[in-house]
Amino acid sequence: MNYLPIFLDLRDRTCLVVGGSETAARKAELLLRAGARVDVAAPDLHAGFARLPHADHLRRVANGFSPELLDGKDAVIVVEEDAGVAKVIADAARARHLPVNVADKPALCSFILPSIIDRSPIMVAVSSGGESPVLARMLRARLETMIPAAYGRLSALASRYKDRVRAAIKPQQRRAFWEKVFLSPVAEMVFSGRDVEAEAQLQLMIKDSAEQDISRGEVYLVGAGPGNPDLLTFRALRLMQQADVIVYDRLVSQPILDMCRRDADRVYVGKERDDHAVPQEEINLMLVRLAKEGKRTLRLKGGDPFIFGRGGEEIETLVEHGVPFQVVPGITAAAGVASYAGIPLTHRDYAQSVAFVTGHLKENTFNLNWEGIARHDQTIVIYMGLKGLPLLCEALIRHGLTAETPAAIVQHGTLPTQRVITGDLNTLPALAEAAQLKAPTLIIVGNVVKLREKLGWFQPEMHSDQAHHTPLDTPDSLS
Repeated sequence: MNYLPIFLDLRDRTCLVVGGSETAARKAELLLRAGARVDVAAPDLHAGFARLPHADHLRRVANGFSPELLDGKDAVIVVEEDAGVAKVIADAARARHLPVNVADKPALCSFILPSIIDRSPIMVAVSSGGESPVLARMLRARLETMIPAAYGRLSALASRYKDRVRAAIKPQQRRAFWEKVFLSPVAEMVFSGRDVEAEAQLQLMIKDSAEQDISRGEVYLVGAGPGNPDLLTFRALRLMQQADVIVYDRLVSQPILDMCRRDADRVYVGKERDDHAVPQEEINLMLVRLAKEGKRTLRLKGGDPFIFGRGGEEIETLVEHGVPFQVVPGITAAAGVASYAGIPLTHRDYAQSVAFVTGHLKENTFNLNWEGIARHDQTIVIYMGLKGLPLLCEALIRHGLTAETPAAIVQHGTLPTQRVITGDLNTLPALAEAAQLKAPTLIIVGNVVKLREKLGWFQPEMHSDQAHHTPLDTPDSLS
């Protein structure tokens, strides 16, 4: 995060705008709309200044900048083509610890002006940090169509009843109550201009909620997919943003965690190979305890909860203890990673079935149905197989596949750091070792791997900043 998004209260504060161009007039208008008084330093003012709202709060105080103009100011905006002159003004403002924005010169700014969606008192700001203002404006335009203008009236209605809700409803129940209100017909009534009906409905909901306990614990078992946040389901995202507690695995990527409700409690229960810091039985009982405390608990798992994610064991415990739950499937590693690697799991000419297996070693052996797995017309997807890759390849050859059977191993599938190594059962272990691959990885064996060179559509560009911020762990329980 290059900038900390903040909202400044400039009501009845005085700000300085240096410059008299049309751009300067637009900057001054933003300050005036925020309730500020605006002093302008410029030899001439564009005609746009005369059309600004609240013009009585604007005055031209000088023909140009001088340091004494900074006295008593709370923020400074500079619109100056000459980079040298702009730097002098910005340095003078910074020396006085004043927030300063220099139009089209991000390096000189201590704050930036985002693209704004104004639904006062609701405000949404979109910024690219000055790197791509056109893209930020395009995103703002898209959000404008998704956020009805009446959101401001809905917020104002909630504000009028805030004290009444505080008096009627227990603190731990208020968030759930307001979520219920905003998802109820009250919101649609406001959007359609039926404010009187909306207010009556809200009053009824307050009365009903005060007479019953609305806090009801529940567990959301949610699949986070293979790591790329673009692959989350809408339902997963909605539950992620309303949960009170997040219980998450090692294989949930940081960008996905960042999309969860920010003030929710977070409990890490990650497991690593040969290191299960929190035993599964403890996780199961933790979910029960949190739900019985009245908390909406998000059990967030990489990939899909029911494919090597032990989700079945968790909901068995929930059922035994009478805890309500929801299950939201996720894109499992096999589907997501294979797609991004350009390897179809089935193909009419190469494979008519798929086998998902775990390559987890136990006492240096595998407990697998090799006769059902090692088939020439089948694709084999192996989770948690990196450590035992040489033994896996040997076993597949020993049970009927040829040494030349195509095979691939994918590291960090679907992410900007994705790497795909292809070979065959004979060569893949050495290729993986030479590439110094690390978990999480997924192994794909079968003739469909031949299509990788032709169908490999995802070619991530490895930038240093992407590599630095990409999480180490992604889908399901793979390694």
